[in-house]
Amino acid sequence: MEFAYRELGPGADVPVVFLTHLAAVLDNWDPRVVDGIAAKHRVITFDNRGVGASSRSTPKTIEAMARDAITFIRALGLDQVDLFGFSMGGMIAQVIAQEEPQLVRKMIIAGTGPAGGEGIDKVTRISYLDTARGLLTRQDPKQFLFFTRTANGRRAGKEFLARLGERTNDRDKAISIGSFRAQLKAIHRWGLQKPADLTRIHQPILVANGESDRMVPTSNSFDLDRRLPNSRLVIYPDAGHGGVFQFHEDFVKQALEFL
Repeated sequence: MEFAYRELGPGADVPVVFLTHLAAVLDNWDPRVVDGIAAKHRVITFDNRGVGASSRSTPKTIEAMARDAITFIRALGLDQVDLFGFSMGGMIAQVIAQEEPQLVRKMIIAGTGPAGGEGIDKVTRISYLDTARGLLTRQDPKQFLFFTRTANGRRAGKEFLARLGERTNDRDKAISIGSFRAQLKAIHRWGLQKPADLTRIHQPILVANGESDRMVPTSNSFDLDRRLPNSRLVIYPDAGHGGVFQFHEDFVKQALEFL
């Protein structure tokens, strides 16, 4: 198994491993968030199995994705990391913290929810609807999925998508349709699962989201904060699923203080 990854920032500290969202490859991380956190910490971003330039086929459960992430972290010879999981990545981070607690020092989870969380089983329908909307209006579906339809949200979406295009060399391979479908299946299963006992996750956790998340309803962020014993919550106004990208300056400041 081969994992594609990128690494930047100073080498000495506990590294921050980024766990990606649905359909994302290495180039889908907001450069302002990556560079902002890498200004003070070693940052490692990677493609999970079967995604982008990583080999093999994509798992159909969040638990299998978490095991792959653990394999990747161990393959780099790391025995402790911080995790930043966005959306599907936040689901993966929860499983890693439960299965390998000694591996995780601190966690940031954004735009995500717990197993069995409200509305997570609807992600497939919303993703397909907004992909169709994107095709009809010739816009990137993330404009609808990640951002509100207010003037601020539309502007923030355009700015975010422009930032994603800043890297021109050594770009990653796009996700395949088969991998995208496998990820949707995994998220759907996560949404139908019995709730996990989150009191077993004792690491300090920063939970963040926009106040109007359509993909993973914001109520899930409040639920996580209530059920995790050592968490704090940041909710951004007039923002959706991509709130941490819309408010990247504040989010990076909060993340650096937390780490």
